[in-house]
Amino acid sequence: QVQLVESGGGLVQSGGSLRLSCVASGPFNGYAMGWFRQAPGKEREFVAAINWSSSSTNYAGSVKGRFTISRDNAKNAGYLQMNNLNPEDTAIYYCAADPLYYSDYTGPPDSHFGSWGQGTLVTVSS
Repeated sequence: QVQLVESGGGLVQSGGSLRLSCVASGPFNGYAMGWFRQAPGKEREFVAAINWSSSSTNYAGSVKGRFTISRDNAKNAGYLQMNNLNPEDTAIYYCAADPLYYSDYTGPPDSHFGSWGQGTLVTVSS
């Protein structure tokens, strides 16, 4: 069972940047990683995903061009660089991992990722 711990959330001004980190423990070799977010009163939604080798990435349309997903397998870590943040990005951000990488992450998040972190809160002020 993969265990994931996110960090890096906080309060940032609109237009600013944050970098989220996710550290994995347990069996992780070959796993895809992803980031999801959940705003108050809303369902958890897909943000970005990356395969093991970093040869493939997938982004939600709402964050494409602003967010960058990356990973450092030597550190068992994944990252989400968030630039040009706006208040609509305010949410709890969750790191996720799964043995399989998909080309399409639409649909229920649990259908594509089996392991989840506890979340880190990102608040963007206007």
